[in-house]
Amino acid sequence: MRVLIVGGGGREHALAWKLSQSPLLEELYCVPGNAGISSVARCVSLDPYDREGLKKWALEKGIDLTVIGPEGPLVGGLADYFRKSGIKVFGPGKKAARLEGSKVWAKNFMVNNGIPTASFAVFDQLDQARRYLDQRPEGPLVVKADGLAAGKGVTVAHNLDQAEQVLTLIMGEQVFGEAGRRVIFEEQLVGEEVSVLAITDGRELIILPSAQDHKALGEGDTGPNTGGMGAYSPAPVLTPELARQVEQLVLQPVLSGMQALGLDYRGVIYAGLMIAGHKINVLEFNVRFGDPETQVILPLLKSDLLPWLLSAAEGRLSPSQPQWADQYAVCVVLASGGYPGQYQTGASISGLEALELTGDQGLAVFHAGTALHNGSLITSGGRVLGVTAWDIGMEDAVAKVYRAVDRIKFKDCYYRRDIAHRAINRRS
Repeated sequence: MRVLIVGGGGREHALAWKLSQSPLLEELYCVPGNAGISSVARCVSLDPYDREGLKKWALEKGIDLTVIGPEGPLVGGLADYFRKSGIKVFGPGKKAARLEGSKVWAKNFMVNNGIPTASFAVFDQLDQARRYLDQRPEGPLVVKADGLAAGKGVTVAHNLDQAEQVLTLIMGEQVFGEAGRRVIFEEQLVGEEVSVLAITDGRELIILPSAQDHKALGEGDTGPNTGGMGAYSPAPVLTPELARQVEQLVLQPVLSGMQALGLDYRGVIYAGLMIAGHKINVLEFNVRFGDPETQVILPLLKSDLLPWLLSAAEGRLSPSQPQWADQYAVCVVLASGGYPGQYQTGASISGLEALELTGDQGLAVFHAGTALHNGSLITSGGRVLGVTAWDIGMEDAVAKVYRAVDRIKFKDCYYRRDIAHRAINRRS
């Protein structure tokens, strides 16, 4: 099979790494890819938002399956465009992708389908939003931009003054552009977050091991939100009983709700959840594999990933389950200093060769913001690398991943040293 992956981050490297192991694979391409992906796939310098150019290239190459990684092309309708040309796609169409592309649409979808979520209010006028804040009692409030904001459009305001500042940035200064034309105020939910992802063809579900992302920049979950500074899987906060609730109260209603709208959802449903005791609430939905959750889920998959993605894309997903390793995986993201704000690129990266020479089993380095310059590896983004380790015990995986991380060097490298702290504290 000839497979195309659209995207160029750590998630796409993890997908390429896993798909490259499939005996069904004839050729693997990635648009645009990155320096790390080029070791397992042919990277093609095309714009993932150039639908016509990408479609023409895919038809010329005889692509059998396209896997769309990032949310942008999905929300932009790339999956629909490819399907109309007869190209099989793993990823939902534009209308279904509103589940991630518009937080307002997603909240209304949840209410209409009885999916548990926090109470909220929506505004498209700055003065009306300010009046709402003036009338509220003092206390924390979650402020969300409606559209896509690279994982940075959600702020937990600890008081109304902070909520007003965030509102001004989103709707007044328009820091997120069109994504901030509408804003959501949401009651803050207290508990522990967990991500549950499922592969679906619109009818059947293959639920993947749970994961917990670390969105905050600083240790102890402090500082601004990022695209994700690390993750681990599985997350012990999601007990078997809670997992059953997630399927019954969250995932199945998404499928029935999409069917009621006449939408054929083929791809990933990502539910970002808040767990408080025995109660589940949905914080957000995404319509693609998570980043960095994918980097800890796929290393635990013992089965071939390609048949599952293909059968979902063809609408014939089997209810039988893939095999998973009885292990834990931990990913630590190495970022450029200054991220998620302004940061420098072009720094030389060293230590990866020495890491390969150690011969450690259960270890992988997934590239995100990297490039090759005159044959040397350099930084080219905010999140640069994701180092993943997996082992029998969570503590073993954590120790292994940080041994590896400490070998990698580049100027102003930053990473959190407490990834998986909740799981370890829970076990102790």
